[in-house]
Amino acid sequence: MVYQYLDGENWRHIYIVGDLHGCRRMLDEQLVAHHFDPDQDLLVSVGDLIDRGPDSMGCLSLLREPWFRSVRGNHEEMALNALKQGQHQQWAMNGGDWFYHLEGMRMVEAKHAISRCAEMPLILHILQNERIVVVAHADYPADKYAWGADIDAAKVVWSRGRIERLQSGGGGAIGGADAFYFGHTPLPEPLHRFNQHFIDTGAVFGNELTLARIQ
Repeated sequence: MVYQYLDGENWRHIYIVGDLHGCRRMLDEQLVAHHFDPDQDLLVSVGDLIDRGPDSMGCLSLLREPWFRSVRGNHEEMALNALKQGQHQQWAMNGGDWFYHLEGMRMVEAKHAISRCAEMPLILHILQNERIVVVAHADYPADKYAWGADIDAAKVVWSRGRIERLQSGGGGAIGGADAFYFGHTPLPEPLHRFNQHFIDTGAVFGNELTLARIQ
């Protein structure tokens, strides 16, 4: 799945969270602090639920919750490539080593949990009345957004070209939507430029976990 559509009218509040990387406890603390109500609210992740942090399985379990949605990050992509295509070295070297320490049923449970990542979209399209918010992991690699448009999937989950241009004083707005939320590149604080919001603040490295309310 490349695109997934969400209608904001179905929820009271919508929050977008930066890269979790196994930091489930930090997320739970943030949800309590923001009075998140799973019966009325929605949590959207910019991807990279797994690896590096202490509780990848706890973060993967979010995929079973009706109040949670996530786009696929490069770490989910590496995990799927490892299990489906045998590309183990890249994942193990980039935080996936936790998986290879599992045994028996824990390994089986992890494989089942990771298999659900294949159902994660690359891009979430959130409609709020006439406002469009787009969520992707690393970038929307085009000058103008369009629902269903062909897009380079590798750049969606891996590219740092756009954020590097913004950090060097360049860049510009992306047409076709009102706001774009990305993660992927850890920052000391969120970066807001034009209509783009980069919200991976490196929680797994000891920084704050960013939780942005958009509705």
